[in-house]
Amino acid sequence: MVREQIWRGLTGGRSVHLTDWPAAGELPHDPGLVAAMDRVRQAASAALSLRKACGLRVRLPLAKLTVAAADAALFEPFADLLHDEVNVKAVEFTTEVSTHGRFELAVNAQACGPRLGRDTQKVIRAVKAGEWCQDAEGRVIAAGIELLPGEYTQRLVACDPDESAALPNSSGLVVLGTAVTPELVAEGLAKDVIRLVQQARRDADLDVSERIALALEASDTVLAAVRAHEEFLAGEVLATSVTYGAAPEPTLFGAVADGAKVKVRLQPVQLQQD
Repeated sequence: MVREQIWRGLTGGRSVHLTDWPAAGELPHDPGLVAAMDRVRQAASAALSLRKACGLRVRLPLAKLTVAAADAALFEPFADLLHDEVNVKAVEFTTEVSTHGRFELAVNAQACGPRLGRDTQKVIRAVKAGEWCQDAEGRVIAAGIELLPGEYTQRLVACDPDESAALPNSSGLVVLGTAVTPELVAEGLAKDVIRLVQQARRDADLDVSERIALALEASDTVLAAVRAHEEFLAGEVLATSVTYGAAPEPTLFGAVADGAKVKVRLQPVQLQQD
């Protein structure tokens, strides 16, 4: 069995089946990495939710993703991961949360009423008027009165809700540049075609390393997008040549973007041996 051969090759042991299960304490454990990945996942999930709300498919690249949070430095080692997961050209991190959002305070009258008595309404009026602050020690003060934990809630509100979303527990914001340029549209179309060609490769049961000659038939708009990114497309689908125009006996009929039709025909190519 393959796993048995791998085990013996790596350890020199008699058999993986004669080995005890590893103790949990012997396994690598990095709480900091786990926490960082949780934060990265939160940012990616929020950004993808914004994409969906704006009707922007994932294969359409966008200009920039900004993550604004006090712990922005935690995200920086994973910029490439966010870049690929959200499909953006650039990722930016900043601790300046106030540039993209503001905190709103809500007083829990039921919780603070027994302690503050008549001052409860004064505090509520001050908060509604925006006359509250948070000091250097994190204490929330309204109308000159300190509010205790549980007597209020804070919520981070985005300045532009159409392009921004709050991270869990109001711990930051993600801002997604949703403006789409013709160049981004063309790149998105090329990626859609790549997906169709990869599907055609699977349908033809080609080996993952097998080269192909590729023929595409589509609208002028789609073909122009592919031509602009031909080198990238060819590298992704292992095409030694790409031709445009009528594609007889297409391997696959498909659609891209808003339903534009594409015909894909591919043929395996035998590379000459030196």
